[in-house]
Amino acid sequence: MNKLQRSWELLKISLTVMQRDKKLLLFPILTTVFTAAIALLFLCPVAFQPTGHSYLSVEHWKAAANSVFVVSSASTPEQAAERADHGFNATRVRPLGMAYFALMYLLSMFCATFFNVAFYHQILAALNGQTVSLAAGLRFALSKWPAILMWTLFAGLVGYLIQALEKRLSFVGQLIMKLIGTAWSIACVFVIPVLITEDTANPLQVLKKSALTLTKTWGESLIGYAGVSFGGAIIVLASLVWLAAGVGFSVAYHLYWMTALIVLAWLVAIILWSYVLSVASQIFRCALFVYASQGTLPPPYTQDMVALAWKQKK
Repeated sequence: MNKLQRSWELLKISLTVMQRDKKLLLFPILTTVFTAAIALLFLCPVAFQPTGHSYLSVEHWKAAANSVFVVSSASTPEQAAERADHGFNATRVRPLGMAYFALMYLLSMFCATFFNVAFYHQILAALNGQTVSLAAGLRFALSKWPAILMWTLFAGLVGYLIQALEKRLSFVGQLIMKLIGTAWSIACVFVIPVLITEDTANPLQVLKKSALTLTKTWGESLIGYAGVSFGGAIIVLASLVWLAAGVGFSVAYHLYWMTALIVLAWLVAIILWSYVLSVASQIFRCALFVYASQGTLPPPYTQDMVALAWKQKK
């Protein structure tokens, strides 16, 4: 119970930092908006290309899909059975379409990394007692664009290779690739702070520094993320009790319009809470990076709070 209480304190402190510098909440919104804009920029020309059919007709969407995908048919029943046994999909992406979507994927990754660098830069500024500024974060990310680009290309290639190999291997091979993918994700935990603090564009050095930093704070990382997850679970469970009580009341009195309103309000609240919880997690991640780099947690965090969370009683 003592560990859970201290984990809850870590979450509250992260929320305090976020409340003090509310502009931090804007960075993830920018990331989502620009990433969605990139997706629309690439998907709209494909979806609304002229095909000679009405946009409301099924023929138009079939023709649009056929410009990107091609359906390969088996010439013999034996080939069809072999494809079914090996899980081959009869639909494949055309080479030009593959290059098109690869470019969209890389641009989306670059955009997300760019705004995360701006976001984390301002989190570190907030933890140092400085004023949070959208413009300052974006200017800093712009100065780091070569490192961001190199990391985007490297991470995109590694992610593609892991997924491609996982699809082509047997069950044991897929399990191994899943473990490799998990290890890759863990090693990349501190990549964004490393991109901010280190003056290098070499993605291998960035990955190495992130992994080494994680080894210094793996216990504290578990504590912090357990605390954030535990705190989030408490709020969700409490909201479910409120939801059940509200729905039960409205059904008992046949106020079905109120049932829909209560469910809608609950869904909106859960989405907002998930967003706030995600930002709090990023704040704690930056605090851990400072702890690993400088040996002390930035205020308002305290080193005793993290250490005592795992300290065993004699």
